[in-house]
Amino acid sequence: MNTAARPGSGPAPRAGDGPTGRQGPGATAEAGRADGVARRIDIEAHPSRRAAGGSTEAAAHGGEVAGIGGADGAGRAGETAQTLDRGLRLLHLVADEPGGLTVTEAANRLGIGRAAVYRLAGPLTAHGMLRRDESGRLRLGAGVLHLARRAQPLLAEGALPALRRLAEQAGATAHLTVVEGAEGVALVVVEPTWTSFHVAYRTGARHPLHRGAAGRAILAGREGSPDPVSSSGELQAGAYGVAAPVLGVPGLEASVGVVALAPLDVETVGAQVRVAATDIAAALG
Repeated sequence: MNTAARPGSGPAPRAGDGPTGRQGPGATAEAGRADGVARRIDIEAHPSRRAAGGSTEAAAHGGEVAGIGGADGAGRAGETAQTLDRGLRLLHLVADEPGGLTVTEAANRLGIGRAAVYRLAGPLTAHGMLRRDESGRLRLGAGVLHLARRAQPLLAEGALPALRRLAEQAGATAHLTVVEGAEGVALVVVEPTWTSFHVAYRTGARHPLHRGAAGRAILAGREGSPDPVSSSGELQAGAYGVAAPVLGVPGLEASVGVVALAPLDVETVGAQVRVAATDIAAALG
């Protein structure tokens, strides 16, 4: 038997041997990378596939895209909302104290540290909502007045229809009075159209809250009472007033009332004033 090898003969190659058939970890990784490149080229070449197949691409990358902004984003949003809430509460606390608040007093009332109060007061001061006086106490800034002036036309627009009805029903000058510090300020005034004589009440007129029906109605509203309040000659000799608080509008302390040159039927006019106050609260709320 001739056992000499013939040229080119030898053991038959096994499947997978050679450059084109080699198997193993290196080959598998290389094939995976090639496959990934092919997928990326295919997606980049077809924008519509990129939009429609976003979930597939995210899944191919281990869900990395789906994890963006998850719990961490929700946590940051919660912290931002808490900071905003504390800043607004600080603004209201300062507004309720005519003499202002020290940082320590504000921290105690808010239940937070002094450093946190400084962080809250910084942006509010920069925007003019708060200011520090010579003794370091926090007080309202001029920016609050700027916002209040911007809001006045909105208040007037919402209150006018009810004030017009009230003036015509009562035959007396109707007004919306709002709080500014320790005073009441006539923000909107409407005179009746059918009377021969009536009070000319000037928009912007001021008076202490403890004098006159309008101011005392606001004070009653602070105690939760919706009942009308009457007055006689407290602001002007010979003038009579009836007013009721506007309740249920966040951030607004106000009253609706009428003033006349003759005594008013408190029961009848008081009911009309209360209806007007309720209508205005609904319009502004």
